Amino acid sequence: MKNFLRLLNYARPWRRFWPGYIILAILSVIFGIVNYSLISPVLKLLFESPSNEQVSAEIATLADKTQNFSMSMDWFENTFQYYMDKIFLAAGPLKALLFVCALLVGASLLSNITRYLSQTILVRMRTHIMKKLRTDLFRKVSTMDVGFYHTQQKGDIISRISNDVTEVQNGVADSFHMIFREPLLIIGFITYCFYLSPKLTLVTLITIPLSGLAIGAISKRLRKKAVETQSLMGRIVSHFDEAISGIRIIKGFNAQKYVQDNFEETNTAHKRSSRKMLYRQQLAHPTSEFLGITIAAAVLLYGGWLQIHGKLGLSIGTFTVYILCYWRVLEPAKNIAKAYASIQRGLVSGERLFVILDAKNNIKEKENAITLKEFKQGIEYRGVNFSYTKDVPVLRDINASIPKGKMVALVGPSGAGKSTFADLLPRFYDVTGGGIFIDGHDIRDYTLDSLTSQMGIVTQESILFNDTVYNNITFGMENVSREKVIEAARIANALEFIEQLPKKFETNIGDRGENLSGGQRQRIAIARAVLKNPPILILDEATSALDTESERLVQDALYKLMANRTSIVIAHRLSTIRYADDIIVMKDGKIVEEGNHDQLMEKNGIYAGLCAMQVFS
Repeated sequence: MKNFLRLLNYARPWRRFWPGYIILAILSVIFGIVNYSLISPVLKLLFESPSNEQVSAEIATLADKTQNFSMSMDWFENTFQYYMDKIFLAAGPLKALLFVCALLVGASLLSNITRYLSQTILVRMRTHIMKKLRTDLFRKVSTMDVGFYHTQQKGDIISRISNDVTEVQNGVADSFHMIFREPLLIIGFITYCFYLSPKLTLVTLITIPLSGLAIGAISKRLRKKAVETQSLMGRIVSHFDEAISGIRIIKGFNAQKYVQDNFEETNTAHKRSSRKMLYRQQLAHPTSEFLGITIAAAVLLYGGWLQIHGKLGLSIGTFTVYILCYWRVLEPAKNIAKAYASIQRGLVSGERLFVILDAKNNIKEKENAITLKEFKQGIEYRGVNFSYTKDVPVLRDINASIPKGKMVALVGPSGAGKSTFADLLPRFYDVTGGGIFIDGHDIRDYTLDSLTSQMGIVTQESILFNDTVYNNITFGMENVSREKVIEAARIANALEFIEQLPKKFETNIGDRGENLSGGQRQRIAIARAVLKNPPILILDEATSALDTESERLVQDALYKLMANRTSIVIAHRLSTIRYADDIIVMKDGKIVEEGNHDQLMEKNGIYAGLCAMQVFS
């Protein structure tokens, strides 16, 4: 119930939806009942063939009953009968029949117009819910700490944002039917049934809960299957994402059959789960249909028994209308059962969405955080410890000082903790022990925005977006002049190839920059860092994946970028960091050596061994 109320909150403000919806739903019910109330006079007119004398006598009787208006079913029926009888006498039975048919058409038109207008309100509400949910989800996804994505499948997150949001909006919209419109229909037609025959209605009302109990049992089992089905759908989306992003590796290793077999296994499991869920979902309608026929047959049997024994007191026309109205009561009852099944699926999807929305961000900003307006002195790691999972340390007792304006290089074998060392500085993760200080203040004392605004990051894999070259360079920055963008591209050695692109700076570079070469992508990323003009740079193996020519161009761009800046450089190619002010050698999460190139070579330790395996140019 708690999750359902949370989902309903996404329809706020309520005044935009429910008042108009309820008014239109009530009008639709009223016009629907009017349609059925017109059937009995038509049957009487067609099959009882009253004489003129009988009609005249009826008019005289009805004249007194219609003089004083009252909001009662009797007054409306007597007034309608009065005018129909007058038309019958004045113009004959055919004109009277035409009058009734015109009213039937008019009432039906009004009923369907009001129903349509109420549905448009629900459409507005559904799209409103969808927008608000996706906005909250995107805001949450884009602000979560990096560690959150170590435990989540990207495809499953995408599935929740697409499939589960759709299920939720359908479920909440159906809940409006179940809470407002369908009960109004049931109340309206039950009231009319009571008006026609209280005795018959009281007895037959006992049978309606049986239908609800049967459908409730089916829906309860439906919920369990919906959880499994939607989880498998997330895995299917993950398979597609991996197949698209890893297509080169799949083809390069001739692994099409392997990934197809994996997908087929998940797809088959989803098919089986979906089939069982849909079996139960489809069972709801025929079950309610059968129960409805059974209940209608019971009403017919009991009403026939009363009629045979002279206890019913209804004409054939009125009894026919009663059966039709009672059948009309069963239709919204069936719709409630179907809506309940939809709501169950929506609740399952809602729970999956709340897993994301309720996820705690491990990187929190202090309430009284201060703003880092200017980087003045330096960076210091004091006794830093870090681990991704408990009891598995990645960094151990790291102590390092990086003065402002100096270039510090991190080297060491893979898995030594170099990238983690760098990732802790912009607070992609928080230290589990010790602290990192900028200008004497723990970085956790600064606001997150002001901290990251002092840094530029260039990684081995250039993170570019499916947008234009221009928008990728200005990413996250506002009010940037075109002249500055061009200058940043020139400094990054990117201007020449950009000018050769079909639309130059307005050329779309494709998903993750697939329309560019590796060196071009890297230079776009460097141009972005140049434009940001940060005092602190983090370069994580920015040239390791490039060919010799691209590496030369990118390295030249990096030297320009690092000029007069504080730089933390992670490099496997030691030639790129030979002239660093300080080189930190790491192994197994510890600093094992530190000094400049010449000092470390004299020690003849790990660094000298790494250098021996490489040839300096």
